[in-house]
Amino acid sequence: MTDTTAEPALFGAGLLPDPAEAGPLPAGRADAVVFAVADAERAARRYCAALGLRCTAYAGPETGEPETLSYVLTAPGTRIVLSSPVRTTGPRGRELAAYLDRYGDGVLDLAVSVPDVPYAYDYAVDRGALSLAEPYEARDDYGAVVLATIGVPGGTRHTLVDRAGYVGPYLPGYVPCDGF
Repeated sequence: MTDTTAEPALFGAGLLPDPAEAGPLPAGRADAVVFAVADAERAARRYCAALGLRCTAYAGPETGEPETLSYVLTAPGTRIVLSSPVRTTGPRGRELAAYLDRYGDGVLDLAVSVPDVPYAYDYAVDRGALSLAEPYEARDDYGAVVLATIGVPGGTRHTLVDRAGYVGPYLPGYVPCDGF
């Protein structure tokens, strides 16, 4: 719980940026909620059956992602990504396995759509967010997407996404999925 009575002293001492001096973070909308799950295919089938979501994209060993298996489920205004480790020999597989060992199934990442990833990233890091991945561009035949990742208290990370130049099913490396 935050001690709100101490915040004015922290702002005045320069330990926290004064919210009155800061402009708003230029965020659009939620882009996706990424869950780490033990069995992505089984979870995707259940979410689709129970919640009426549609599987629209997939990434896994067949698409060049040997360490993880991910399904993108959508409904109007909603995008959920379910990811599970396939192998734990590389960084992505180890990251998912470590998250599952520590927390069990849960939200790994909240992706946020922003119009300018470098600006939003600098804004957040200047105000205390932990830099996990500086802005970079990912590209495939569908175009390019700009991404950056920050960490916040609580363990969930936030990926900043600008997909203005991208028309693919989700992100580079994902292929369209016709459902189950």
